Amino acid sequence: MDSFTLVVASALAATIMAGSMGLLYLASSRRVCLFNWAMAGLFFAASNLIGACAIKFRVDHTLVPAVGNLLYIAGHYGILAGLRRHLALRARWDLLAVLALAAFGAHLVPALQPALTVVLSPAVMAIDLGAAWLLWRQPDRGARLAYLPMIVLELGFAVQQGVRALVEAVHLGSGAGMAHCQFLQTCGALFVLVFLSVATMSCALIVTHDQTRALRLASLTDVLTGWLNRRALHDIALREFRRSERSGAAIHFITFDIDHFKSINDRHGHGVGDAAICHVTAVAAKVLRGCDALFRIGGEEFAVLVADSVLADVCRIAERLREMVAASPLVTEGHTVRMTVSVGVAALDVDDMRWEDLLRRADEALYHAKQHGRNRVSVHGVGLAGDDQPMRGHAIVC
Repeated sequence: MDSFTLVVASALAATIMAGSMGLLYLASSRRVCLFNWAMAGLFFAASNLIGACAIKFRVDHTLVPAVGNLLYIAGHYGILAGLRRHLALRARWDLLAVLALAAFGAHLVPALQPALTVVLSPAVMAIDLGAAWLLWRQPDRGARLAYLPMIVLELGFAVQQGVRALVEAVHLGSGAGMAHCQFLQTCGALFVLVFLSVATMSCALIVTHDQTRALRLASLTDVLTGWLNRRALHDIALREFRRSERSGAAIHFITFDIDHFKSINDRHGHGVGDAAICHVTAVAAKVLRGCDALFRIGGEEFAVLVADSVLADVCRIAERLREMVAASPLVTEGHTVRMTVSVGVAALDVDDMRWEDLLRRADEALYHAKQHGRNRVSVHGVGLAGDDQPMRGHAIVC
């Protein structure tokens, strides 16, 4: 396959990339990264069309390769910019402007004409290596698997660019450089075609993985509070329970609900009721900072799974939670709504066969707290049968 055919095929692949990313941008939530990748495809398509015209019509004007290479660099940077926007970083198009001006200027210097590949390849390599490093250093290992094809692609193309630049540098002035080697020119065009084809699939994979993760998170998250829901509770509690069976690690549940919540709804309306739920969870989240397993398991009932802690520490957390809610009234729609919570605490028992047994005991402790005056903490134990009276102000192990 000759260079002209490969360049035309690359232009087609770039057009497919631009169209695919553009359609995904219009059809999805208008993610800016997709727009950047669509622009990258357009840059590559324009660059390859200019190259095809130059080969077909034997155009040798200095501006033709200058514009073509400028668009080629812009295409590579467009992929990097899309990755940065995907990761919620600034695209930094100002860096592209600097690179583009430098690349264009290099074509206007006669002394650099024989060595343009040597001069421009480091810029492309820096962009590609930067993209690979940006994805590799992401801490989320699950996401890194989705990034892996793009990482390999960027690294592979950077290596190819380095080899081309090295060959050109070694043979400068000998007449055997890249410009005079049809084989290496064809290989370069083939690499571009493969790069564009795989880049399209890699970008689509990244977006698909991100959307799948977002959908899964939405299915496990309560819309009103942002806390996890009952479905997530089952998965996480089962995982921790099995870990405890293997290692003997401690597990505790803290359950709490808003006292007299129905009267808040009846007096102020459901809008204030929703605001009250959000307020209590926001206050509780400050106390429970560092605990990821926060669940809304009912209308105004919540649960917290605490692993690898002793009961005394869990009781202190529960009491601190109760105090903070009582001391933080909700001010909304001209109303000041004072709220309290009743809290139940239970620890995993060696005889528990299921994690649900632990949650049931925490609920019993919560019910005990509500039956004995509300705005207090009860810890499940022997005394729940009726002997003890949990005290406001600190938790009593029953």
